[in-house]
Amino acid sequence: MDRRIKIIGIGDEGPAGLSTAALKRIERADILAGGDRHLSLFPGHRGEAIRLKGGLGSIAGQLDALRADKDIVVLASGDPLFYGIAGFMVKKLGPDAVEVHPHVSSVQLAFARMGESWQDAVLESIHGRALKGLAQKVSGREKIALLTDHVNTPSAIAHYLIDFGITEYDAFVAENLGGEHERCRFRTLEEMSRSECSPLNIVILRRKPGFTSPQFGFGIEDEEFCQRKPEKGLITKKEVRILSLSELALRKDSVVWDIGAGCGSVAVECTLSAPCGQVFAIEKNAGDIENIERNRKKFRADFTVIHDKAPHGLEPLPDPDAVFIGGSGGELRELIRICCARLKAGGRIVVNAATIETLSECRQALTEHGFDSRITLVQISRSKPILDMTRFEGLNPIYVITGFAKHGK
Repeated sequence: MDRRIKIIGIGDEGPAGLSTAALKRIERADILAGGDRHLSLFPGHRGEAIRLKGGLGSIAGQLDALRADKDIVVLASGDPLFYGIAGFMVKKLGPDAVEVHPHVSSVQLAFARMGESWQDAVLESIHGRALKGLAQKVSGREKIALLTDHVNTPSAIAHYLIDFGITEYDAFVAENLGGEHERCRFRTLEEMSRSECSPLNIVILRRKPGFTSPQFGFGIEDEEFCQRKPEKGLITKKEVRILSLSELALRKDSVVWDIGAGCGSVAVECTLSAPCGQVFAIEKNAGDIENIERNRKKFRADFTVIHDKAPHGLEPLPDPDAVFIGGSGGELRELIRICCARLKAGGRIVVNAATIETLSECRQALTEHGFDSRITLVQISRSKPILDMTRFEGLNPIYVITGFAKHGK
């Protein structure tokens, strides 16, 4: 007898939307597992009911042990392999322990109601997750489907997008899909920010015809950043920034510390390079903090800003994959000690130094903590017009020091 755990997807319409075969599997199950809403759809079921509430690891183990003698069905929403319990169960118990019977997913239904194809859509779940970081994932996309929850409601999403100036979208809000109280409608973000919706909803953002999203390539021009004036020299210049970013070797999901963030130019570019990661910008100067916040919004880069003088503020942060030190406030050796101790395997520390003394101190500190280093001296000259001719004006030379554990070069 087949003793695999059957995971059956079910829509908001309940048993009426299930096939005869699925209903028979549920009827003959010795154990019916699911959330309260799903179990309430089968009040007369003869078998034992197991409610799925937290601690899914232990429940999966319990079901795995019971399936040798019991016929088990787990009820789930829509397609259980789409941000659902089936993916967890397969990973936990193995594919041979589970048989999945998907229903139409909420995303499929929402796009069907909208009358739009969805093979080119971006799918993001903020169900049980923070809105933090959504800006860089959304900006520039044509269509985005968002799975919501009771905290990240359509109204909350609209307020968030408007705060980042991401207003080139209209929203399609689909509530109670497939159920008696289904409601689907297009809304502007302003309208959505004031609306109340059913807890069971999905939001699709569609860029308005004729509207474009700002596009920021790798190596944003210096003058694009809000920065302290007349002290423009505090910004990490584009050419140095590009080299430093390449040395950080970021992945899509990297955790980055930007220490001495200044106006946040490096943090912005790290966030756009690692849109699914976490970037922390630590800066002690209040005036720079204001500029960092302006740049976060302008470039739609939702990183975390910490107003403090490092190493204060570093302890609660997750261990980094990459660290950029643009300013140390006289604490360079201590910063390097902490960063070397906290850096993940294969990670990089990149330091910008304007003096040979800082270069020497940095190399010594890296060596003391078992790190190798390489140095690039960046000497850049930019063209300047002079009458009808062109001359070159040199920028301050910068040492770019890259530190890495000796086994991780």
